[in-house]
Amino acid sequence: MHFITGGAFNGKSRWVIEHYELNDPTYLWISAYEGMSIPAHTDNWIDIVILEGLEKWIQEWSSQLSSHEVRENWRSFLQIWLKWEKESEQRKLILIGTDLSKGIVPMIAEERKWRDVTGWVYQDVAASAEKFDLIWYGISQKIK
Repeated sequence: MHFITGGAFNGKSRWVIEHYELNDPTYLWISAYEGMSIPAHTDNWIDIVILEGLEKWIQEWSSQLSSHEVRENWRSFLQIWLKWEKESEQRKLILIGTDLSKGIVPMIAEERKWRDVTGWVYQDVAASAEKFDLIWYGISQKIK
């Protein structure tokens, strides 16, 4: 699994496209920014799955569940995808999420909860990831 994070509109998607040379039709790009739901699995013919907008899915879940439930649901979801990835050497899971940790802490409790839960989920993702890149202004910094 490869986790990519960084600021909003800082070139994360473009970097993934260039880094992975995504011109092969055997990849699936699922974006929360386009209103797509996060799937629990995919077809076996797909080699690369990109899930973009983790923070948006986390925001949706955090409006309905406790912080603990969001994190536990995410961990379960992540285990399913990691299992899918390990079933074949060609498979790669790429997760893209915007960093919410910079800036002013929100005054509204729901927004603070979302920010906190996103940080905890990103910690879990980073710990599970084989690779981890931080993208700022289109430039990558390899973390792991």
